[in-house]
Amino acid sequence: MTPDIRAPHRRRLREIWRSAGWPCQDMVELELLAAGLVERLRDAYGRETLRVTDAGVTMLVATLQNNRAARDAHETLVERVAREMQRAGRIVWRGLSLRARVGDEAQARWAMAMPDVFSIRHTTVEAYVEPVVHEIKVRRADLLSDLRHEAKRAAYLQLSSECWYVIREGIARPEEIPAECGVLVAADTGLQLARPAPKRAMAMGFALWMVLARATPMDNDDDAQGQLGATGPPPGV
Repeated sequence: MTPDIRAPHRRRLREIWRSAGWPCQDMVELELLAAGLVERLRDAYGRETLRVTDAGVTMLVATLQNNRAARDAHETLVERVAREMQRAGRIVWRGLSLRARVGDEAQARWAMAMPDVFSIRHTTVEAYVEPVVHEIKVRRADLLSDLRHEAKRAAYLQLSSECWYVIREGIARPEEIPAECGVLVAADTGLQLARPAPKRAMAMGFALWMVLARATPMDNDDDAQGQLGATGPPPGV
């Protein structure tokens, strides 16, 4: 019976490829050996090491290409959402590293969050800033992994007045996303509203303002420049 090769096996295969190949002798290694993806070698002193076989190299290349395609698709969709936010008259950041205090008073802790797209309204009135988080997912496995991290989602909610998941069409149903988040579906025809995000009153704290002050927002394209200060469509559409 051929073992079912999953993500832990592929990670171990990469580790063996990058290392001297010293064996761990655990079940993951055993299944890699049974699948013919690695083989055992003995040196003149009888020491055993592992070597990735040609079949293992082929799997590593296929995994690399799949991951690269997923990253490209993710970055393309992030760019698409960010530009839509600019055209709605918002100031946009990508790749921010933020932290928020989550949990109740008895068990409060700091959680880190790196939203794919973070934006605020272009306004001089603090009460109208309305920070919005968009988290982009193009693969179902990544989405499900993200949804299991409640502290991360709680941080997004602490940092924004609206939190949205933007999912590639076909990877999930809107009802799989927690109700406190809005859902946009990225189809070939554009971003489709599946469920609006609940809007909450939120005042940005000094620490968040300082992060934004140190970061560089996205450059505006020509179309977005003309709409700065306009009311535009809601942040999710």
